[in-house]
Amino acid sequence: MKSATAEGDRLDAAAASREERQQFGSDNYAGICPEALQALLAANGGHARSYGDDEWTRRAADRLRDVFETDCDVYFVFNGTAANSLALASLCQSYHSVVCHTLAHAETDECGAPEFFSNGAKLLPVAGDNGKLTPAAIEEVVTRRTDIHYPKAKVVTLTQASEVGTVYSPDELRAISATARQYGLRVHMDGARFANAVASLQLAPAELSWRAGVDVLCFGGTKMGLPVGEAVIFFDRELAQDFAYRCKQAGQLASKMRFLAAPWVGILENGHWRRHADHANNMARYLASELARRTDWPLLFPVQANAVFVQLPADIEAGLRAHGWLFYTFIGAGGARLMCGWDMRPATIDLFLRDVDALLDRRP
Repeated sequence: MKSATAEGDRLDAAAASREERQQFGSDNYAGICPEALQALLAANGGHARSYGDDEWTRRAADRLRDVFETDCDVYFVFNGTAANSLALASLCQSYHSVVCHTLAHAETDECGAPEFFSNGAKLLPVAGDNGKLTPAAIEEVVTRRTDIHYPKAKVVTLTQASEVGTVYSPDELRAISATARQYGLRVHMDGARFANAVASLQLAPAELSWRAGVDVLCFGGTKMGLPVGEAVIFFDRELAQDFAYRCKQAGQLASKMRFLAAPWVGILENGHWRRHADHANNMARYLASELARRTDWPLLFPVQANAVFVQLPADIEAGLRAHGWLFYTFIGAGGARLMCGWDMRPATIDLFLRDVDALLDRRP
């Protein structure tokens, strides 16, 4: 009985530890960054007009135009699934197809939403090293069949940073966009971690978007420290025709839109979004370097943003989970994905590494 009670106490302590400590499961675990929270609270003072006809929404859209150095069309929606699915639906008809990477979120984690909102447009997944599309792969799938019995390719969608934490360079983006233009395709970018890509390459956002041939960007806010919300940015305004109606029909038109928009103002002004993304990237690099110093466990992909993919031995993985650590092993090409959020503390990584060291010491 005493042993069972002790084991129960240990499990209770582990559960409490999981709730209180920072984790590596997802950068969605992180809370609201101070700048976004301050702006959200400021927007809560008094009354404001509804459905986006308010000063906060105008300010947020204008700040995004400043950030991207162009007169783009901006829409705010609740989440990435809606942002990507509605954007893709605006670029193609039901008889079209969308070229994507086999690991793309649109293919693996959207529960069929892109197909649903486009009334049936087919996703055509293709392989590519390090989670990235290539012009050759796009050309192969686009030219595979051109008969009327096969859905006509209309869009290329790519993820920046990719699902495995790698980053497209401007040259890679321009090459993809050139191939897309050659075959009459539009280019959509899933930018759930676009901020991390910008911070990684230390380039202007325009260089990784419209100047590289991207037509529509779904700019992720949640992973940057917003409570909720993504921005759908049309660099070609003609493509945004009737997009407001799509948002309304899909339940994405917030009645109190200022609460979606205000946090954007908070992080965009004074460059807070880049600072937070840079910190998350630095924490991932620190984690990767310390794991490499301690072990010979292979990194599955280059660490270029805020994700570390590492092949953990089975006993180490089980031991870390027993210590209360949370991380995913079903994303990418296997192995453990360790995500660093905007608020990741070096002390959290040091605590994780301490547990790694302890588990290594127990090995025979």
